[in-house]
Amino acid sequence: MNTGSKKIELLGSAAVPKALLALGLPTMIGMMINALYNLADAYFVGGLGTSQMGAITVAFPLGQVVVGIGLLFGNGAASYLSRLLGRGNTETADKAASTAIYSSLLAGAAVVLFSVIFLRPILHRLGASETVMPYALTYTRIYVTFSIFNVFNVTMNNIVSSEGAAKTTMCVLMTGAVLNVILDPLFIYRLNLGVAGAAAATAVSQCVSSLMYLGYILSKKSLFRFRIRDYCLSKEILSEILKIGIPTLAFQLLTSLSITMIIDGVKPYGDSALAAMGAVTKIMSLGTLMVFGFLKGLQPVAGYSYGAKKYDRLHEAVKTSIIWSTIFCAIFGLVTAAFSTAIISGFTKNDAEMIRVGGTALRANALSFLLFGFYTVYSSLFLAMGKAKEGCFLGALRQGICFVPAILILPRFWGLKGILYSQPAADVLSAFITIFMAVRLHKELASERKQFVPTLK
Repeated sequence: MNTGSKKIELLGSAAVPKALLALGLPTMIGMMINALYNLADAYFVGGLGTSQMGAITVAFPLGQVVVGIGLLFGNGAASYLSRLLGRGNTETADKAASTAIYSSLLAGAAVVLFSVIFLRPILHRLGASETVMPYALTYTRIYVTFSIFNVFNVTMNNIVSSEGAAKTTMCVLMTGAVLNVILDPLFIYRLNLGVAGAAAATAVSQCVSSLMYLGYILSKKSLFRFRIRDYCLSKEILSEILKIGIPTLAFQLLTSLSITMIIDGVKPYGDSALAAMGAVTKIMSLGTLMVFGFLKGLQPVAGYSYGAKKYDRLHEAVKTSIIWSTIFCAIFGLVTAAFSTAIISGFTKNDAEMIRVGGTALRANALSFLLFGFYTVYSSLFLAMGKAKEGCFLGALRQGICFVPAILILPRFWGLKGILYSQPAADVLSAFITIFMAVRLHKELASERKQFVPTLK
């Protein structure tokens, strides 16, 4: 059996637990290590001082926007590609994959250029104080310039996952992450480059990851062909990519907005509070990225099953994903909450205020994380099935619709604590709303199944 046949078999007929593990576990491991190198950045930069830690905190939202371009085309194409494979339409799949990769590079280059030109006012708007700004400019100028490689990497991550080649994604993510962890202390301390060294380490790692994906394309191991002549801005392909990609981008932009609003909120409380929230964001990203990584296995299985009208398989995939992701979130959340103060202490040189603020925020975020798996399963499911409106709404809940009112209202009553508890409050509200949408979705699927079965007879 050739590689392409094995991938199709995994998506369409292999046992659901086996398929989810084969497709999700490698990406989960890769994204876990990817998150660990983000933590390594924070750990090594934190050793330089509170202002330097604040610099990478204010740079983070801008990086999320740039990465959002890769998600716009990558995740948008991934959902469409999985459904096309389920229907056996490889010709359109090649066009969609080619359109996604080249469009992401063009759009990414435009965003990077704009960001570099207006970097100082952007960082000022993101909350950089006078003491943080010099370090933020040094770090972000390098980080953003080379993030065009990350746009390519993120787009390819999603496309490669959609065809069932999760091990390739894992290898690329792991290589980049391990290299970054090795280069961080070398560049920051041994070469005495400071925050510029942290940015340079990330840039080199992203370039290496891009070379690995380029090798994957040129070796023709992919089910898709990324040819310039297949670049096609047809109404059908663009609408299918964008109807899923735009909600994904909206989610990414809302993530940046939420971080920016937190930075604005804690800014009056000093650099220690700013650095604390930066550390909390990096730590919690370890858990969230692992869940997202695992659910990369659900997306192609769900998209393929829905496209092939295999409703029993779709139901089993969703049920299994909810159970497994919730168990993980419970373990991660409870352990992190129990050791929150000790964890934050590793990101500072005995800054008591940073430890106090960070410990409180991390504990609250970790406890509300118990609901994250359930919420994210359905957020991913709607997009995998091509249900853009529902996916867009769920994607906007946690970081936008629920979060914005929370961070605007709670600090009026509880000051700094209101800021620290805003995200947990949004998590709880989002989970409750998701329950109602999940019930409605399963009723619709049951109705579709009844209509489809008589047709087969």
